[in-house]
Amino acid sequence: MEKNNSPIVVGSDHAGYEMKEYVKKYLSQKGISFEDCSSANYDPSDDYPVPAFKLAKSIANGQYNRGILLCGSGIGASIAANRIKGVRAALCTSPEMAKLARFHNDSNVLVLGGRTTTQEKVEQIIDAWLSNEFEGGRHQKRIELLDS
Repeated sequence: MEKNNSPIVVGSDHAGYEMKEYVKKYLSQKGISFEDCSSANYDPSDDYPVPAFKLAKSIANGQYNRGILLCGSGIGASIAANRIKGVRAALCTSPEMAKLARFHNDSNVLVLGGRTTTQEKVEQIIDAWLSNEFEGGRHQKRIELLDS
C-alpha cells in the first residue's frame, strides 16, 4: 500500500462530498493518514475549481506528496488540478487505469467521480493507485516534458 508515511491530502466539491467522506473512512480503516483540504460540511455552493486548486497547490509546493480529489464526474476537478505546474492529476475509473497512472505517468493526484463510481470500485482504484510506483525509465522523459 502507501509506502510513504506522509499524509494524503483529500478534497472535493459539493458533488463529490459524500464519496469523499467514504474515502476518508476507507483510508482510516487502512491506517492511512490524510488531511481534508475542503469544506468540513456539505455546501451546495462549493465549486470544483476551489478545492481542486487548493489541493493541487499543496502538492505542487511540497506540503503533500499525493492527493485524492473528487467532484461529480471527476472531469472538472482533473482539468482544474492539472492547471497547476507539477501536478499530474489522473481521473481513474478502473484499477487498471490507476495502476498505469502511477507506472507511466507518476500521477500524484488521483481523481474520482463521486457520482459515477461505486464505493466498491473506489476502494479498488485507491488500492491500485497507492500500491504502485512510477517505473521511471523511458517514462521519465515524458514527465519532464510535462513540466518544461
